[in-house]
Amino acid sequence: MQQTTQLLNRRTRRRLCAATAVLSLVLWQFMLVAESWTPLHAWLHGGSIPDNDDCAIVVIAHGKIDSVDWAVPFPVPTIWVELTPQIIVSEFCPVIAFLPLGRAPPASV
Repeated sequence: MQQTTQLLNRRTRRRLCAATAVLSLVLWQFMLVAESWTPLHAWLHGGSIPDNDDCAIVVIAHGKIDSVDWAVPFPVPTIWVELTPQIIVSEFCPVIAFLPLGRAPPASV
């Protein structure tokens, strides 16, 4: 069944993703400019850069950006099939009550 009401259509989602990508790129470029141009960095701190500065611009300048190694285990499907042997013993022992004596096959006991 197709859902008729969607929150955002495909074109709007594409534009939103593109805008997010452009905004991220502009922010990253602004941080790189602030890293290389000291007056902009000082202006962001309110006039002077503190001695123990550990802002994002310093982190970029010193290359302390750590990437996360993903350790996602691969899910292995386990299928447990339990087979229980069934022993079925059947014995053919007809009792024919409708035939007269001597006309029926011999009854096995």
